[in-house]
Amino acid sequence: MSIHNTLAQTPPMGWNSWDCYGPTVREDEVRANADYMAAHLARHGWDTIVVDIQWYEPAAQAGGYRPNADLIMDGYGRLMPALNRFPSAANGAGFKPLADYVHGLGLKFGIHMMRGIPRHAVRANLPILGSAYRAGDIADMTRLCPWNDDMAGIDMAKPGAQAYYDSVAALYASWEIDYLKADDMLYPYHAQEIEGISRAIEATGRPIVLSLSPGMGLTTDHAEHLRQHCELFRISADFWDRWDDLKAQFDLCKTWAPCTGPGCWADADMLPLGRIGIRAERGIDRQSLLTHDEQIALMTLWSISRSPLMFGGDLPSNDAFTLSLLTNDEVLRVNQASRDNDELWRRGDQVVWTARDRDSEDRYLALFYLGEAPSAEIEVDLAALAGGERYEVRDLWAGADAGRVSGALRQPVPSHGAKLYRLRRA
Repeated sequence: MSIHNTLAQTPPMGWNSWDCYGPTVREDEVRANADYMAAHLARHGWDTIVVDIQWYEPAAQAGGYRPNADLIMDGYGRLMPALNRFPSAANGAGFKPLADYVHGLGLKFGIHMMRGIPRHAVRANLPILGSAYRAGDIADMTRLCPWNDDMAGIDMAKPGAQAYYDSVAALYASWEIDYLKADDMLYPYHAQEIEGISRAIEATGRPIVLSLSPGMGLTTDHAEHLRQHCELFRISADFWDRWDDLKAQFDLCKTWAPCTGPGCWADADMLPLGRIGIRAERGIDRQSLLTHDEQIALMTLWSISRSPLMFGGDLPSNDAFTLSLLTNDEVLRVNQASRDNDELWRRGDQVVWTARDRDSEDRYLALFYLGEAPSAEIEVDLAALAGGERYEVRDLWAGADAGRVSGALRQPVPSHGAKLYRLRRA
């Protein structure tokens, strides 16, 4: 299958403000997380900072969205950063100064957008830049987001519709963003607006990675269309720090494994790890409610399935364990440099995934135990798996060689936990 550009040849790795700050993140918090990433994570491959939803809402609040909120816009109905939260955006500068700061650290900068055009722009019938049309000419009030009322839909068959998305993408390109998370795109599947945003980004000439959300109800029938029009697509609803959420991702990752790869990635959603919920849309200020074993299982599944890695916690609040999850280069290599990733088998609560290394004959093997007993022994026939009899085995989470194994690998795996190994033929 072909793709529309050559961006995102490996799964993106970054930080997103959603899990810890919801709609309320401020510029100082973005800068603090960028500083931490540059100092502690960049050398491990983490390179993108993303400001999530409602950066244009001056009175954004934790715990949900204000109905009919006042939004900051320019005279063409394009949303602008709220100055009380992003003071460097003064005098029409938008996100350019913040992007410059992030770029100055050697990182990439991204923002969130909602599908459509602001309802306030429709009520005011504002002009659309670069066209003879107005907001009321393109608005579709029958296709509204069910969980946020900031925007009206856009009827892409109407004259002026593409011009509006073109004007928004041109504004974002002038701010020099590198990553765009477009929300309310996939449930239901808004094919025409996906194409409109994709065309608008391409017209800017700037290499902007496009990520589409959310993924409830998405089917593999959409895979080819997605590969033509985006670099990332969500495969689930919002993922939070609950075991049931993590358990549900196993089937989704299996379903989408054949559809993910260089240029377009199936996204199992963000990593709600470390300190989250500071002023979030959901939950209170807390350390991730996932146990350490569950967090290792999460990172192992995201790595072996090659999901994008977007950390959701407040980076400056990281403890040693959380930092260790983000800086294990051997585990991150599985995410960044493996191929032929797929579930090998599932037998009750035991799940085994495998993959090949991109640059060698090494194999990767991930063992998961989803059950409630303290542990379970999982056995894998290595001869059937990799075509050989003897292997040097390395435990990637322990960062230690596990010796030479012949025939079958048998390992105890803790409840809700995982093991991840590299196999090298002896």
